[in-house]
Amino acid sequence: MEVVGLGLDENDYLSCCGSTKWAKEMASNSPFPNYYRALSVSKDIWLNKLDINSWLQAFSAHPSIGQTHAPSHASQTSAQWSRGEQSTALATATDSKLQELAEWNARYVQKFGFVFLIFASGISTDAILAEIKKRYTNRPIVELENASQEQMKITEIRLAKLFTSKKNISSTTDKNSNVARNAEEVRVNVIGGHVTAAPDTLSATSIRSSSRTRPPITTHVLDVSRGYPASGIEVILEIWKGNQARPPFGTTDGGGWIFKGSSATDSDGRSGQLIDIVDDAEPGIYRLSFNTGKYNPNGFFPYVSVVFEIFESQKKEHFHVPLLLSPFSFSTYRGS
Repeated sequence: MEVVGLGLDENDYLSCCGSTKWAKEMASNSPFPNYYRALSVSKDIWLNKLDINSWLQAFSAHPSIGQTHAPSHASQTSAQWSRGEQSTALATATDSKLQELAEWNARYVQKFGFVFLIFASGISTDAILAEIKKRYTNRPIVELENASQEQMKITEIRLAKLFTSKKNISSTTDKNSNVARNAEEVRVNVIGGHVTAAPDTLSATSIRSSSRTRPPITTHVLDVSRGYPASGIEVILEIWKGNQARPPFGTTDGGGWIFKGSSATDSDGRSGQLIDIVDDAEPGIYRLSFNTGKYNPNGFFPYVSVVFEIFESQKKEHFHVPLLLSPFSFSTYRGS
């Protein structure tokens, strides 16, 4: 089985994320058994091992939206990918729209101190303008979190491009399946949540034997007030590892919750891969948290958390925990 990350160094990883500490950590953890393991390690480094200065360094490697030239310290590969990621915006922009976007970029930097970040692939100039105007009203701490989430999305697609360019994405050798994967397919699988990995591309703990085609825990969000999927909602998955067997009812102590994964819902309302693909789900109590306040700023719920338990006897089952959301109500259930 081929592994990913062979022959990659810090400079290669800097093309994906401009934080030197992130790049060093990724290089030290290479090679990876598959793309999904690399993505999981990337998120853990970004969320748990970097400080704000490292985040700001990563942000500074991006050109302003609407500009074709990257900062001087950005790598040539990163600059090339930035142009590609902004291709839809540039293709749909008039001179007046580009001027308006430049003005809003300048206002944003003046207020927050860092460049406006958005996962721009496939997004028009009008949509980007609408987003920057909406996010401009946020408090700096909220916008720092938003930029962090957008950086993670950009890093995901760039890791896929990096591994593809180095011909290091694992692919199945099963002659009957004959699956050909490229960077765009990986992006759809990870961000879209429709994972169709073959056995040789599964997580490090189950590369040889896993029969799953998706993670054991999945979710999606449906906006029932509008009648369509809710996109752009941040989702975090955690597992309870406190001193007590289960979190006490009504506890406000978050110290026992351990981060497992995070993503944001796509246009289908799916959250992407929140956990590795493994044969056996780890038994325990899990918490899915949804940033519903950002999606519905005038709604009743600043966030929604759903807590559920997987028993030892259920570890081979699949747990789909969707959220049905409106500004003033929500419900959930165990789906298939």
